[in-house]
Amino acid sequence: MYEPPHPWHHCSVQQTFKAVDSQPEGLDSAEAKRRLENHGANKLPDSQKRSVIFRFISQFNNLLIYVLLAVMIITGFLGHWLDTGVIAGVVLINAIIGFIQEGRAEEALKAIHSMLSPNAEVIRDGQQQTIAVENLVVGDIVLLQAGDRIPADLRLSLVKGLQISEAVLTGESVAIDKQCEPVEPQAELASRTSMAFSGTLVTHGLGTGIVVATGTQTALGQISELVSKVTPTDTPLLRQIAIFGRWLTATILVLATATFSFGVLIRGYPASEMFLAAVSLAVAAIPEGLPAIMTITLAIGVERMAKRQAVIRRLPAVETLGSVNVICTDKTGTLTRNEMTVRTIITTDRQYTLTGTGYDPHGFLTIGKQTTFPEANHPISLAIRAAVLCNDSTLRNEGNEWRVHGDPMEGALLVAGAKVGLDAEEEKQNYPRTDLIPFESEHRFMATLHHSHDGHAFIFLKGAPERIIEMCSQQMATSGPTAIQQDFWSEMIEQQAHNGQRLLAVAYSPANYAQVELTFTDIANQFIMLGLFGLIDPPRDEAIEAVNDCNQAGIRVKMITGDHVLTARAIAMQLGMVNTEEALTGQQMDRLSDEELFELAGRIDIYARVNPEHKMRLINTLQQHGQIVAMTGDGVNDAPALKCSDIGTAMGLNGTEAAKEAAEMVLADDNFATITAAVEEGRAVYDNLQKAILFILPTNGGEALIILTAVLLGFQQLPLTPVQILWVNMVTAVTLALSLAFEPKEKRIMQRPPRPSNQPLLSNFLIWRVAFVAVIIMGGTLGLFQWELAQNPDTERARTIAVNTLVMFEIFYLFNSRFFLEPILNRQGIMGNYYILLAISILCVFQLAFTYVPIMQVLFGTYALEISAWPKIVIIASSVFLFVETEKAIMRHFFAKPA
Repeated sequence: MYEPPHPWHHCSVQQTFKAVDSQPEGLDSAEAKRRLENHGANKLPDSQKRSVIFRFISQFNNLLIYVLLAVMIITGFLGHWLDTGVIAGVVLINAIIGFIQEGRAEEALKAIHSMLSPNAEVIRDGQQQTIAVENLVVGDIVLLQAGDRIPADLRLSLVKGLQISEAVLTGESVAIDKQCEPVEPQAELASRTSMAFSGTLVTHGLGTGIVVATGTQTALGQISELVSKVTPTDTPLLRQIAIFGRWLTATILVLATATFSFGVLIRGYPASEMFLAAVSLAVAAIPEGLPAIMTITLAIGVERMAKRQAVIRRLPAVETLGSVNVICTDKTGTLTRNEMTVRTIITTDRQYTLTGTGYDPHGFLTIGKQTTFPEANHPISLAIRAAVLCNDSTLRNEGNEWRVHGDPMEGALLVAGAKVGLDAEEEKQNYPRTDLIPFESEHRFMATLHHSHDGHAFIFLKGAPERIIEMCSQQMATSGPTAIQQDFWSEMIEQQAHNGQRLLAVAYSPANYAQVELTFTDIANQFIMLGLFGLIDPPRDEAIEAVNDCNQAGIRVKMITGDHVLTARAIAMQLGMVNTEEALTGQQMDRLSDEELFELAGRIDIYARVNPEHKMRLINTLQQHGQIVAMTGDGVNDAPALKCSDIGTAMGLNGTEAAKEAAEMVLADDNFATITAAVEEGRAVYDNLQKAILFILPTNGGEALIILTAVLLGFQQLPLTPVQILWVNMVTAVTLALSLAFEPKEKRIMQRPPRPSNQPLLSNFLIWRVAFVAVIIMGGTLGLFQWELAQNPDTERARTIAVNTLVMFEIFYLFNSRFFLEPILNRQGIMGNYYILLAISILCVFQLAFTYVPIMQVLFGTYALEISAWPKIVIIASSVFLFVETEKAIMRHFFAKPA
């Protein structure tokens, strides 16, 4: 019933009325009620949220957690309730943190819902009525005025100076002039000037529109649908942990089974005894403290990023930043200030540049690099005065921040006036306005009539350059008015347009002092052209530096905007992006296959006139080819892309709630440079995670080798019991391993390329280091255990020495772990991390309690060692420090790349 003969923006007003079966007097109440019952309310569906219980249970869906739970059950059956309680605590803490930090992306839908206005002004039964937005139906006639939020998608039927801000949908930095005439069927969303879209804001003028889509059928509703269908991607770390967990689990099961079978079938041990040995090996090999250490390390990264204005909403996202190699960013308000600025002013004689950015009125008028201060009757002064007077906006300093009230482009003209010393209020007093013709899209200009206090009157004209030039017969030069040179101004318009500037022209005409009204008959071709103003939304200074930092760090920055391609290229050039010569538009993307798009995406950095689907397609294409993609944005149009990217980043100050809720990270200062800082912290977090893993795994490997070797060699007593192994794993994890989470960033961290997304958690080098250290720990601990057992057959004493030797090995190896290849024998290596020294002190207290406190002796089967035993423990354990530092020196000599 409501199918148009063409796309709505291409239909005429009459065709639209016919297609929706409506008329200018609106629907009658009975018909509106029937349509509401048949087609549903004008609202977006509520998201299907998981129950709280299901969300909590889902936190346990991790292979490492499964292994820990299995060990917890086994230790419970063995009666080791302390170990069972410790493991249960670790698992529960991880689940609680995940429950709090994750599962909030569905809030993006609620945020989009809040963009709809509660009421709408409509014509029904031939009368104006106020109704709830939910009751709007296709065919309703909606009345619009400045300040209204559009309640549904409308085909405009009447406009008077109507301008609508569509930044949340299209990324356009200025309000769009609307009109009633149809536009081309292939027009992008930002060019559909005959339409008003749900969720956008009327900034100027009046209008009437026919409802052509409600609820999920609107452009806003389509974005909501996109958000609801997007499945958030796993972070590289979670993928690597999953692979590592599967590999580790398989290895542990194979070793435990092989040990049990070998002991029973080859050595002839009793099955019960070998079952305990197999459990000991499994407990030894499982890094029980690793999930907690990873969570805490990520949490520390969150805290560090928060201090640098990057708020993390999803914990694993911290590490993802470290592997980002592509940043797809919105332009308006992210790379730019979202404050229009007059950059160029062209008069008949000269081309001027205005310094300064944004609405702060500090800046100078320059010719080349030379500052100039023109006289009051100079053509440039006349042009700027005309722009200030033919103006309806105001510029105010509110709380040490300059704000424009009204049209941003008009505000920029006021700022230009302030920079050359023209105070808008003073000028209005000197040249009071008597009448005006407001700007309307039909005539594309604004005209104002002013009278001075010395008996003169003037008509000032401001508007689209082509239209203003048509109305001028002369141009103002330094020597006075001369005949208009159409070709000169056309050339200037084309030149500045290619520089990405939005253009306004100003002109004036003397008037009779007795004239007090202004009509269209007064606007003829007798005007004098004063000048051309080139405006641009300038890039943030800090964004220029941040893009340069990204280039050095091997991160490709890609601008994705709904703005015009020329404007996007101009901003990209100022930002110093890699490729500013080429650009792709949304229409061009539609004609490309995914493979063709990926091939072009490797080199093209500018994407203009794109809609949310284009953004998502580009991100998905890059991800399918192994790229780790960060997406930044602030509008509701960015929400789907933010959610599907690896690390969605929303603006905290000017971003919509929809963008914030769809993102993993929110920039509290709306500063693109903060992303660079967050990437730096993310890389440091991954380094520290690797260091923690490099520290934990050799201990587990050494313990497993001790049990395995003892079985293979036919020892009568195991050197370590399961409960002692658990003690070592947990107490060293919460002290020594945790201290590595506080490691400072390594030098030149942002000069190295991003980590490949398919790089395993353990590289060949790390596997070698783990095996090398595990063998050293096994040899020293097992050797000392056998030596002590030969001197004194007390098994508890020998095991106590073995446990303390194992812990002392870890203390020495902790210093080795601070740097992967760099030597540790310097002040920074020994004293550079205060937390390491604190952790060692705390661990020593724990071990003394483990060895000498009676209750601990009962729980863990330990023995009160004599003082003479400790020097032997320390000497044996210190060997790992010397061996690893020697290995580092060899690695640096043979394998390190030359500087």
